[in-house]
Amino acid sequence: MKYFFGIFLLILVSLPGSPRAESQEFAKYEMGFKNFLTCELTRANAQDHFQGKAFKIIMIDLFDIQSESGMVIITGAVQCFVEGNYFTLYAALGVETILGIEQVTYYTIRKKDFSILATELFQFPYKEGCPWSRYRIDTN
Repeated sequence: MKYFFGIFLLILVSLPGSPRAESQEFAKYEMGFKNFLTCELTRANAQDHFQGKAFKIIMIDLFDIQSESGMVIITGAVQCFVEGNYFTLYAALGVETILGIEQVTYYTIRKKDFSILATELFQFPYKEGCPWSRYRIDTN
């Protein structure tokens, strides 16, 4: 009986929609979001945002995860320190499942906050199209 109850409890906790499953899903997207933004800003050297000035990422915060038009939309902010000043950039990215693989397909970042919708995000295709699983690896 204890064995049966233990298996039942394990299944109940891991079901989609359970608090633990939702927490794990959120943690997966949060880690991927942070790793993606760190990679993207350092790879591009943030030329568009800081005109080549040296910068350091202070904090990356995930605001929201929502599904719209078959895409997972992740929004958040990045706080950076640039030559004696703090700047906040607001980011949104779209993750779609293509042939069974989650991929970053849309990405935008800007200096002012915004309310992102899928139709707006579609204007910003991500040229790399990297598998999302690449960014779920915790590099810390």
